[in-house]
Amino acid sequence: MNQTQILVIGRHPEILQTVIRLVNNNPEWNATGCITDEEAINVFKIQEFTLVLLGGGIEEQSEQDLCVFFRANKPDIKIAQHYGGGSGLLSAEIYEALR
Repeated sequence: MNQTQILVIGRHPEILQTVIRLVNNNPEWNATGCITDEEAINVFKIQEFTLVLLGGGIEEQSEQDLCVFFRANKPDIKIAQHYGGGSGLLSAEIYEALR
């Protein structure tokens, strides 16, 4: 079974690591985390993702620029917001985005 590849972008290293750990608790998912826009774009160019998960703390302009880039390079990419709230909410957001 192939895992769903999820790119997680967040500005706070500790929170990002927690989100990655929570995502990876599901054996069907594999998360890759990035702190900066540049890092996220570079990883997106070399790895195949089904979902981009945008965490809190990303500036509005950065979020818009990232979404434009992701959609221009993979029009069917799914993009979801995650602002916190625990593993139950996180899983629900991912499942909803992947539907």
